[in-house]
Amino acid sequence: MNLRTIQATATLAVALSACTTAGMPADPIEARWVGQSAGIFFARYSPPLSDTPAGATTLYNWRGGYQRIKLQNGRTANVSCAAQLTVDENYVIRKIRITADRQGANGPSYCEELLAGR
Repeated sequence: MNLRTIQATATLAVALSACTTAGMPADPIEARWVGQSAGIFFARYSPPLSDTPAGATTLYNWRGGYQRIKLQNGRTANVSCAAQLTVDENYVIRKIRITADRQGANGPSYCEELLAGR
């Protein structure tokens, strides 16, 4: 191999590595809420239970969506959802981590049904 081929291959590899989709939300809840205002989230679903400063971000502990639903097997269940939201200094959601979940009416995750509109 000559030097030009090696340089061209290296340049192509660098260019292609810039085209990755790193940082895309891993789940439908993050896809729906990451990048949105925490104020909109809390106004829609209820205020957070607590907050903890963490450098340039704030961690909010939230619980909500309390209701009684009918499950696919015909039974009913009392459900709710709990999450920790990482919010930046502009009050924009940067991450959502579900901390407590139950079976939903239409699938395994009530939190997903509630927060992602599924």
